Amino acid sequence: MIEHKPLAELGTLKAGWLTGRQHFPIGGYGNPAHRSVGHLYVWNDDEIAPHTGFPLHPHANVEIITYVREGAITHEDDLGNKGRTKAGDIQVMSAGRGIRHSEHNDEDVPTRIFQIWIEPNQRNGEPIWSAQPFPKADRAGRFVALASGYRTPDALPIRADAEVFGALLHTGDKTSMDVAPGHSAYLVPTVGSVIVNGVRVAAREGLALRNEPSLEIEALSDAELVLVISADST
Repeated sequence: MIEHKPLAELGTLKAGWLTGRQHFPIGGYGNPAHRSVGHLYVWNDDEIAPHTGFPLHPHANVEIITYVREGAITHEDDLGNKGRTKAGDIQVMSAGRGIRHSEHNDEDVPTRIFQIWIEPNQRNGEPIWSAQPFPKADRAGRFVALASGYRTPDALPIRADAEVFGALLHTGDKTSMDVAPGHSAYLVPTVGSVIVNGVRVAAREGLALRNEPSLEIEALSDAELVLVISADST
């Protein structure tokens, strides 16, 4: 089953310094018809104004993956971690038994991010934060694992039965991705438009694929893709 989510059907949020769209309902925002995909239950498309951001706040028992689309995000937490993640790279926070953190745009331009929340496969673990660069050239024409719960080499580890992938396609490029039985996929182009299993998906729109053995993708324009494949919830 394939579910296309046009931009007009996504939830919207405007709070002064923060504007965003919600691919899944959260905190009273978002379209209640958009149910989770496997263990993936939050995908927020946020724009943060310069020199603003999320103040210190808590999380527990959630895997939070932040994909920076434009600009940069600066993370700081009560474990003493601090880091700046720039466009094209990701940071991962395994909240475990509990962590308090802030995320700010310390830049002079807006920062645009995808923030992805995945249910963990273990609870109350040690909280962990990590980040690393992922050169876009390595993703040319193919999907590369950025975060993984399956010990995938070079990917940031997460405590979840899921993986996050990135790809860059030029106009006319084709690629594919197998989806293991018992797993579902959710794909969002950061920029550009693609055809996935016969369905056209434009920038920042979402595509959920359940009971589909593979994704067959063709780029209609230069495109940057973010993909989550998750085990189905039981």
